[in-house]
Amino acid sequence: QAATHLMTIPTPIPMTTGPPLPRFTVNLDLPPSERWKDVVAHFDLEMIRSHSAKIIADNVPAWVRPVVRKVARELDRFFPNPFAEEIRGLSSLLSIDLGDMVILNIFNEFKMFCTSIVAQDTAGNIYHARNLDYLYTDFLRNISVDIDFTRDGKVSFTGTTFVGNVGVANGQRPEKFTLSIDARVYGGSWWESAIEALLGRGHVVTWLVRNTLSTATDFKSAVVALSHPPLISNTYFIVGGVNPGEGAVITRRREAAVDTWFLQPHQGIWYLVETNYDHWKAPPARDDRRTPAMKALNSTGQANINLHSLLKVLSVKPILNNLTVYTTVMSAAQPQRYRSIKQM
Repeated sequence: QAATHLMTIPTPIPMTTGPPLPRFTVNLDLPPSERWKDVVAHFDLEMIRSHSAKIIADNVPAWVRPVVRKVARELDRFFPNPFAEEIRGLSSLLSIDLGDMVILNIFNEFKMFCTSIVAQDTAGNIYHARNLDYLYTDFLRNISVDIDFTRDGKVSFTGTTFVGNVGVANGQRPEKFTLSIDARVYGGSWWESAIEALLGRGHVVTWLVRNTLSTATDFKSAVVALSHPPLISNTYFIVGGVNPGEGAVITRRREAAVDTWFLQPHQGIWYLVETNYDHWKAPPARDDRRTPAMKALNSTGQANINLHSLLKVLSVKPILNNLTVYTTVMSAAQPQRYRSIKQM
């Protein structure tokens, strides 16, 4: 399977800081179909179309496309707004079939093989960082963006995504909480599961992330919002807050949360590391990014934890590897410091 293939091919690469991802504004006061126009205008549309077609051809079974095209004809029935209208707008802007736009948004759910860390320093400050690892790495590096979503001229939340996707893989609500997702490795027939869940009104994970960033008012409400809605794929939600102890990893089945793991700094648990495996089980030897991350964090020490030191931790091999698309560092209490780095 593609997931297994992905997990066995990363090759460590040297530490690199890389350039920042381009940053744009999406104005939520605009009609949904128009919101991404200024973002798309900065990119090579033919490049996006050709690579998107290859991703679909390489990964999507022939039987899936007719099913998804049927869904696309009734987009508002299956997808809530603003996502349905935003996808229509992107389909038009990119000249990509509407059904294929739906596929490209769903495909991400199963391919985010990443490392996320939430940590607390000795002063009680919460920091959050992530590497996103993905096949089609070079292409995705060139279409990864940071987005400030604004309402009434103010930043409501910030997120990182790929051009053409209406959800976000990580983000922050300023002075409230930070959030990232990692795929939970699953050995089943992922497209059958996705279609089944989609027709049953399961949430697209990156869209739930965006909704939570938009509506949750604090760390606790974000954890609740991410724990219960049905999803189209298994996943991990990693959440950081602004108060001491506000860090969690939520392990999700499609149906509900199976475990919530919290920071417990008074008991010596001052960081949480999540890759793509349940934290109570040993990661497979072929893909153990957890142990190097823990060793690097322990070597750094709680007193020295900050966004810069977390960036160094995520630059340790094999946490940083040839599939790493970008690295994001964030702290909701210091929202101006949100930044993502394009890995080279």
